[in-house]
Amino acid sequence: MTDKSLENRAINTIRFLSADAVEKANSGHPGMPMGAAAMAYALWTRHLRFNPKNPHWWDRDRFVLSGGHGSMLLYSLLHLTGYDVSLDDIKNFRQWESKTPGHPECYKTPGVEVTTGPLGQGLANCVGMAIAEAHLSAVFNKPQFGIVNHNIYGIVTDGDLMEGISSESASLAGHLKLGKIILLYDDNKISIDGSTDLTFTENRGARFEAFGWHVQRIDNGNDVESVDAAISKAKSDPRPSLIMCKTHIGFGMPNKQDTSKAHGEPAGEEELDGAKNNLEWPLTPRFYIPDDVLGFFREVGDRGSLLESEWQSVFDTYTKDCPEMAAEFTRRMNGELVPGWDDNLPIFPAEGKGLATRVASGKTINVLAIKLPELVGGSADLTPSNKSWIDGSPSFQAKSLNGRNIHYGVREHAMGAIVNGIAAHGGFLPFSATFLMFADYMRPAIRLSALSGHHSIWIFTHDSIGVGEDGPTHQPVEHLAALRAIPNLVVIRPGDANEVVEAWKVAISNRRGPTLLALTRQNVPIIDRAKYAAASGASKGAYVLADLGKEPEIILMASGSELDLIIHAGEELQEQGVNVRLVSFPSWELFKTQSQEYRESVLPPKIKKRLVVEAGVAQGWERWVGDNGKYLCIDTFGSSAPAEVLFEKYGFTVENVIKHAQALLNE
Repeated sequence: MTDKSLENRAINTIRFLSADAVEKANSGHPGMPMGAAAMAYALWTRHLRFNPKNPHWWDRDRFVLSGGHGSMLLYSLLHLTGYDVSLDDIKNFRQWESKTPGHPECYKTPGVEVTTGPLGQGLANCVGMAIAEAHLSAVFNKPQFGIVNHNIYGIVTDGDLMEGISSESASLAGHLKLGKIILLYDDNKISIDGSTDLTFTENRGARFEAFGWHVQRIDNGNDVESVDAAISKAKSDPRPSLIMCKTHIGFGMPNKQDTSKAHGEPAGEEELDGAKNNLEWPLTPRFYIPDDVLGFFREVGDRGSLLESEWQSVFDTYTKDCPEMAAEFTRRMNGELVPGWDDNLPIFPAEGKGLATRVASGKTINVLAIKLPELVGGSADLTPSNKSWIDGSPSFQAKSLNGRNIHYGVREHAMGAIVNGIAAHGGFLPFSATFLMFADYMRPAIRLSALSGHHSIWIFTHDSIGVGEDGPTHQPVEHLAALRAIPNLVVIRPGDANEVVEAWKVAISNRRGPTLLALTRQNVPIIDRAKYAAASGASKGAYVLADLGKEPEIILMASGSELDLIIHAGEELQEQGVNVRLVSFPSWELFKTQSQEYRESVLPPKIKKRLVVEAGVAQGWERWVGDNGKYLCIDTFGSSAPAEVLFEKYGFTVENVIKHAQALLNE
C-alpha cells in the first residue's frame, strides 16, 4: 500500500508520460491513457504478476491492451516498472524502428504479449490465452503443484465491444467458463465520431451477463480502491469477468475531456498544459518522472523477480517428484519438437480414384497428434467436413479441460484470433479449420499471425469450384490470390495425399510464422511416385514432377486438384511428339525462399512457353509464367452444379489443357 499523495502522482506520471509522448510525436491517442491510468495502476501495482527481467516467465499473468490505439498507456507502464523500454524509447514514440510503435507489436517491444491493431482482436486473444492456461493446468498441475496458475487480464474499449468479434469470443468464453479472464472496460462513452450515444446504446453489461460472464460496475474509474476490490472479487469468481469502469477520456484536459477531440489527436501544448495545471503537475520538464514515483514502480517490477523465484522453487520440487511431466512441460513451453516427430507419417499408395486432400490431412493430423500432444485444434462447426478431429481426445469443455478438440461454433472471426492467443501463450501448436470461402471472415487474424510471427496453422478445405452444388457463395476463386498477398504467410495447396503430408511437415516446422493449407473437398488421384518425382519436393514450393521427352519445349504447372490434369495432358502431348515438363507448384512462398539456382532448375529461363492451370483467379501467377506464358484459370465466380460438371464447364479438362498448350506452342 502507498500513501495517497504518492499514488496520485504515480497515476499522473502515467497520464502525462503518455500525453507528452503523443505530443512530441504529433500523432497518437492521448485520451485513453489519461482516462484509464488509474485502473491500469490498480491492476499493475496490486494484482498483475510479471517480471520485467524475464518478460517470458512461463507462469506470468498475461496483460493485453485490446484498445491498441492507447499504446502509450502500456509503454509508460513498461518503462516505469523496469522493462527494457527506456525513456528515450518513450520519446521516440511512433518513429522509425522505435520500440514504441503506434500500436503494440509483440515482436517489437518487450512485455507486449500480442499485436493489437484491429479492435476486438486483443479481447479474442485473451480467450485463446485462457484456453491455453486452462488446458495446461488440467494436463500438468498436481494437487500439491500449481505450476500453471495465472490470470489473463485486459483493458478493452467501446470500440472493442462494438466489433462483432468480441461477442463471438465472449460467448465462447462464457460457455467454457474461462474464469481466468478479467477484463477492465474503459467505459468512457466516447468514440471518434462523438458520443457512443450515436451508435452504441445497448446494455453492455447485460449482454455479457447473458454470455455467462461475471459483470461488475464501477461508477468512478479513478477510484483505485474500487477497482482493486473489483479485481479481487473477479479473481474469486469461476466465470470470466468484465469490470465496467466509468472513466473520462482525456481526464484533466480543460476543454477536450469527455470529447472525441481527446481520442485520436495530440492535445496541443495549451490544452496539455491546462491539464497539467488542473492536476497540479509541473509544466516542465516534459516527460517528468518524480524520483519517488520511479522508485515505487521499480519496486513493483522487482517484486516480479521474487514471484518468479517462488514459482521456480515449486517447479524445482515438481521436477524432482514428477520428472517426466516437468520435462514435457519444459519442452512444450520452450517450443521444442519431440525428436522423430515426423517419423512414420502416412505414405499413401498410388490410387486412381484417389483421396480428398482434406481426408489425407485428417489422417496426417492423427498420426502427428500421437507424438505431439501440443497439437490442438478445432473447427467452426464443420469438423466432419474438415476432417480436423483428433481421435482419442475429448472436446475441450469446462468439464474436460484436457481436451484437444475445440468446438468454436459458427464463429470464424473469433476462432482466428483465439488461435493466435493460444499460439502467443506458448506450449501449443494450434490449428483451426473451416471452408476456404470463410477466410474472408478470418483475414484480420491471419494477417496478424503473419505480422506477429505466430506459429498458427490455418486449415481451409473446400478450396475451389470443386465445392460443387453449394454454388458461388461457397466457391472460393479469389481467395488464394488474396491470401498469397499477405507477407510471411506460407500458403500451400497440395496436389495429392502425399503432398499433404509434406505440407503438414512444413506447417509443424515453420517457426517463423503461420502456415495455411488449402485442401479439396473432392477426391484427387494419388500420384504414382514410382513414375513421378517424390512428394518431398513439395517442401520446396515447386518441383519437377517429370520431364516427358528430352529437351522441354513447354512447362505445364499446377497446384492442388489441377495437378492431375497437367499429368494426363502432358502424357498425351508427349504421345503427340511434344516434350513437356510437368511442375507441381503447391506454394509460391516456399519456392521464393529457394536459391536462384534451384528456382531456375525448375523453371529454366530459356523455356518461355509456360502454362499454369489453377481453379482460381490468375492474379499473381505472372511472376512464374512470364511474358510469354498463358493461364488456364477462372476469373469469374462459380456456379451451382456437381463438381465434375463445373470443372468441365469452366474448362478444367485434359482436352482443354492440351488445347491451351498447343495454342501456346503455335504462337
